[in-house]
Amino acid sequence: AEQTPYRLRVDAVAYHLPGRTASGLQVRKGVVAVDPALIPLGTRLFVPGYGNAIAADVGVAIKGRIIDLWMPSTAEARKWGRKTVVITVFR
Repeated sequence: AEQTPYRLRVDAVAYHLPGRTASGLQVRKGVVAVDPALIPLGTRLFVPGYGNAIAADVGVAIKGRIIDLWMPSTAEARKWGRKTVVITVFR
């Protein structure tokens, strides 16, 4: 059975680097890095101002209520910077 989505306040940090995620996916818009202790890998998310996303990467600095958002350009990553947003987590 589908569980109820819930909301979570996080710091969303934008970045732009080529490469692959910890789960082996090519980085692209919609692939976000999370702390898997808080948001399990494979979880679907909605990030206001960014859109639908999937938790498919981890990062050394990603602990607790922080997520990394991949952006298609350095300019877009700089424009977003770091924002506190309330994301929707679909379990």
